[in-house]
Parts: sequence; structure tokens; C-alpha cells
Amino acid sequence: MKEKIKLENINNQNHQYNHNLNTSKLKIYKPAIISFIMLIFGLALDYFKIASFFNGTIRLVWYTIAYLPVGLPVLKQGWKSIKKGSYFTEFLLMSIATIGAFILGEYPEGVSVMLFYAVGELFQGSAVKRAKSNIQALLDVRPNEALVFRKNSYVTVAPEDIKVGEKIQVRVGEKVAVDGVLLSARASLNTAAITGESKPNTIGKNETVYAGSINLQDVIEVKATKKFKESSIARILDLVQNATALKSKTELFIRKFAKIYTPIVVFLAIGLTLLPFFFVNDYVFRDWLYRALIFLVISCPCALVISIPLGYFGGLGAASKNGILFKGASFLDTIAKVNTLAMDKTGTITKGVFKIQELVSFSIDEKEMMQYMLALESKSTHPIAQALLDYPLDKTYIATDIQEVAGKGIRGVVNGKKVLVGNTALLLDYKIDALTEIEDIVESSVLVAIDGQFVGYVIIADEIKEDAKETVSEAYKIGVKDFYMFSGDRDCITKKVAKEANVLRAKGGLLPEDKLKEVEELMKDPKAVVAFVGDGINDAPVLAVSDVGIAMGGLGSDLAIETADVIIQTDQLSKIVKAIKIGRSTRKVVWQNIVLAFGVKLIVLLLGALGLATMWGAVFADVGVALLAILNAVRLQRMKW
Repeated sequence: MKEKIKLENINNQNHQYNHNLNTSKLKIYKPAIISFIMLIFGLALDYFKIASFFNGTIRLVWYTIAYLPVGLPVLKQGWKSIKKGSYFTEFLLMSIATIGAFILGEYPEGVSVMLFYAVGELFQGSAVKRAKSNIQALLDVRPNEALVFRKNSYVTVAPEDIKVGEKIQVRVGEKVAVDGVLLSARASLNTAAITGESKPNTIGKNETVYAGSINLQDVIEVKATKKFKESSIARILDLVQNATALKSKTELFIRKFAKIYTPIVVFLAIGLTLLPFFFVNDYVFRDWLYRALIFLVISCPCALVISIPLGYFGGLGAASKNGILFKGASFLDTIAKVNTLAMDKTGTITKGVFKIQELVSFSIDEKEMMQYMLALESKSTHPIAQALLDYPLDKTYIATDIQEVAGKGIRGVVNGKKVLVGNTALLLDYKIDALTEIEDIVESSVLVAIDGQFVGYVIIADEIKEDAKETVSEAYKIGVKDFYMFSGDRDCITKKVAKEANVLRAKGGLLPEDKLKEVEELMKDPKAVVAFVGDGINDAPVLAVSDVGIAMGGLGSDLAIETADVIIQTDQLSKIVKAIKIGRSTRKVVWQNIVLAFGVKLIVLLLGALGLATMWGAVFADVGVALLAILNAVRLQRMKW
């Protein structure tokens, strides 16, 4: 019953919200609707001669009333700009042009120009809101509260108040409040807001759960591993909200250009009105003033000033939907030019998780050898030890007298026998030679010796990501000419992984400063635009110096994420190719809009100066081009990548 009442309340709230939304839209468009209706009636009275009284003062008053709903806000905005010291704006251009039309007695044209300009501005505003709302939709995944286990019961707290290590309960349909690990046996989660993938993600116990994920079935429990401000969703909120503040070079140029362009246009219009007096024999002031007014309407820069930022909004929104976060519009421009990709190995090309690849025993049973090994390794915190402990075995042997040998391994006594577990250096310290059996092994190997006898080994290796080969192949297809892999791991391992991933150039055994030198060397080529992809603290210097730093945000270190320009939320390599494609499409749309705006305006400007264009042509050159540019920019939000 309670659920039914709750559902009814939600439906009532949604109905009220939709009603308010429709009322708000009507209020916004109301002035334009009034002006449009009065303009249509006025044109009908003008051209069909329906009423003999419709002339002189009555006609002027009618069109003035039609003009004011759309014209008054523009006039006010123009006046405010002048008071602030911005004399030459599109508001001033439209004000001069339409008032001039009224002075010439061209009332319908004056109303029409202002009406279409106002409608164009409304469409522009709507398109910008839509682009921002696509980004804002990401912000709506922020959880409002969470159930945290405190003092033997679950209590409701704000996400910001959750502490690391606390247990959280997430019911069906609720959002996970902070990053953590799953305590329940399994969970089905909608991670679209974080990863961009609409397909539900099923995970098992101890796997990572991201804040903002929606629980799809069964009540689950999660252990918090990060504070809310450090979680994936908080990072997304911060990055997306700030991304639009960092303008691209193209956007900045157009804004600067508009500030210079507008006063030039005003003075050219004055010149077009007055200068012909000195050169034309049959000079008529009214005709040349009309041409100048057309010139002003055509030259209004709003199509450029609005459609270009809108293009970047679209690109940022499309990237965010796909789990790719750009820290600013400028990086959309830069990534579009990338022709050289350099990558770290561990955690980038590979999963960054060690797993047992092969197990070999000589003189004893395989499971018995693992019992001896795991008895010692259970006391170690080394990443390789953790990989070994995942071996499915009930651990019954107990180790004593355990001692870690730095850089070599671990030793101890198990069931009364002296056991060594480690690398070849550890065994050689005890005069045990195992080189013959393992000399051809490239991967990391853990050797086992019992009572002075070498009994076997386990090969541990990092797994290559499923989409690594495909990403390299796709990168080459879209025009990335050079692909490199740089790693701190052994050179032989690095080159083996590179071969598996089809990366032609690879180098291992590199310290952070060595990686930096390698990338700086690549950047010396003036034609190279270098993107570096990494995830660790040791990658931060290279991420900072490269043209575009791309961090793997899922498992990546906070420092790498902080330093990078682009963050891949899912750790999927294939998203890098998507990021480049989105950058290129955004750049393409922006330049299409620039060419469209300048091209059409230039043609109609020439026709207007020659007296071959009317005010209607001017309206198309301004508002029409702006609307076409907006529609072109909106395409970015509808594309499938």
C-alpha cells in the first residue's frame, strides 16, 4: 500500500513538472507568438486592402505594437551593453537595422527582422540548453542519500558523510553512493552514467563498484573504499561542470574576432550610406540607407558566436555519454590532430592484474606443491602473492619461522620442511640451480624449493586487455601513424605484450624519467601530435608534458587522473579511438559552421551592397544561417560512435 501511494506521489510530481515545463515554454515563446500574429494580420491588411483605415498613424501604431514584444528585450539588452562599455554588439546592429527600417517606412520588414532574430535566439537558447542538459543528465546520477551500517543498524546519511571502510546497503533502483567493493555474492548494475555502456553489468564479490551505478536486482551490500569527494561520480561532476570553462582556440578566436568585426561593420554601414554621395550621380539617401540596413542585418555575428560554442558543448556531451571526460573544449581540438599514440603497458594495454598462467611441478603433486607455496605466501602482501592466493585450494598447511628476503622472495618452515618461494636469486643463495628449467620463460615466475630440492614453479603474468588488438588496428585506420609502448617492466616482457597487441615499437625497463625522455623525443618532430595513455603515478610527468594526456580512470592513480587532459572512465582502450573520432567530428562541425556562416554572409553582403538583396535575404543570411549551424551542431549529440 505504501509503495502504491509512493508511486502515485511520484506520478503526480511528474505531471506537475511537465505542466510547469509546458507553461514555462509557452511563456518564453509568448512575445514571439504575439508579434507573429500581429505581423500576419498587418501584412493581410496591407496587401489585400481589407480596411481603408489601415494607413498612416494607425498602420505605424499597429506595427510598433507588433515590434515591441520581440524588439523591446533586444533594445534593453543593447542599452545595457552600451552602459557596460560594449558599444558594438549584435543587439546594437539589430536595433539600428530595425529602427532604421521603421524610419524608412518599411514597418513590416522592421518587425520581421526583429521577430526572426528573436525566434533564432530562442532556438539557439533551446539548443544550448539541450546540449547542457545532456551533460546535466550525468549530474543527475549523483545519489542524495545512502544507508550505512552504524551501531548495529542501517541509518540514512548524506554521501559526503560516508567513511572509508563502512558498509552500505543499496536497495533495488537505488544509486551506489561512493566507490567500493561488493560484499554480496553478485550484483547487476546499470553503470551507463559512469561507463557510457547501457548494457547491465554483472559483477561478483570483491569486485569494484562505482558511485552512481544503479542497482537493478536484489538488495546488495558494498564496502566503501573512497570518500564521496574522491569517488568516480564526484570526479565526473567536477570535470563536466568545469570542462566548458576552458575554451578552444577556435572559440576564443571567434569571440575576439566578433569584438573587432562588429565595429568595423557599423562603420562600413555608415560609409555605405554616405560615401556614394561623392561618387554616384543619382544618389538617393533613402536607397543607400536601406542597403546599409540590410548590410547590418546580414553582418550580425550571432551565427558564429552561438553555433561554435554549441558545437563544443555537443562534443563534450557526446564524450561524457560514452564514459570519456575532457577537461576542456580545447582538448577536443587537440585530440582531433593526434597522429602519434604512446602507451604505458601495465594497467593500460594490460589489465594490471596478475594471474596464474601456468603451473609446473617435478617431483611432487601439483596441489601439494601449492600447499607449501601458499602457506608462505599467505603471510605476504606482495601483488604476486595475492595472485597466487587466488588459486582454488583449501589451505591446510601452516608455516612457521617465516622470513621475507627483500627483492628475492620468502622462506620458512612448513610441516617441518624448509621451504623457499621466490626468484632464481633466492634459490642460488642456497646453492639450488633452477636456471635450466626456466631460462626460456619471459614472464614472472615463482620458484619453489623444499629441503634443498627444486620442485617446480608457477608462471604469473598480467593479461592483455580484450580490446587491445582492436584498438591498435582501429587507431591505424583512423590515421594514427605511429604507435609506441613504454614500460617500466622488463624489456622482454614489454616486447612480448607489444607483439600480442600488434604494437610495432616497444621499449621496457624504463624509469619515469626515461619515459619522459622518450615522449619528449617524439614531440621534437614538428609534425607529431602526441597523446600518451597511462594510469600510474609514474605516468604523471609524461601525461603532463604530452600534447594530450589520457588517463585510465577506473584503476588509475589519482595523480594520473589529476594530471591528464582526458579521462577514460571504463579503462577500455577502445574509448581512445572514440575520443579521437568525437574530437574530429566536433572540429569538423565547428569548421562547417564557420564556412557556412562566412560564405553565405559574404554572398548576401555583396548582393546587399549592390542593391540586389532585400531585408528578407538579410534575415536568411543571419537567422537562417544561425539555425542551420545550430542543427548541424546538434547532430553531434545524436551520432552513434
